[in-house]
Amino acid sequence: MTIPIQLSIVEEATDELVEAFARLMPQLKPGDPIPGAAWLGELVEFPGALLVTACLDGKIVGAGTLAWVYAPSGLHARIEDVVVDESARRRGIGEAITRFLLDQAEDSGAKYAALTSNPRREAANRLYQKMGFERWETNLYLYKFE
Repeated sequence: MTIPIQLSIVEEATDELVEAFARLMPQLKPGDPIPGAAWLGELVEFPGALLVTACLDGKIVGAGTLAWVYAPSGLHARIEDVVVDESARRRGIGEAITRFLLDQAEDSGAKYAALTSNPRREAANRLYQKMGFERWETNLYLYKFE
């Protein structure tokens, strides 16, 4: 018997959402700041992004973000910060979130959807390859602002 995963587009930054990100973000990016209600509210209201949560038994156990980039080369989509609580992994939740975001990107007319994944996240990298993502040979540069 499979447990049904409920995927939802987030429309407001509730206390439940803030609590979920306080639990999820350290699992994704240890040491990074935890987003609070104000930041999550801005993300939800931002027209160039879509935040999705996955729930099991009424509890948020995963999330992912889709962001659109308008460029001279066309409309592109980026999948960011897909995370599943370690207590709920290996149940298809990460794949369900990613497929939902891919569907949203395709429906929007994006030419492609790209994502990055830390090489240490071996299970996530295997999942993305299994789903048909191709490794994109490019240099990624990061410029940090103070």
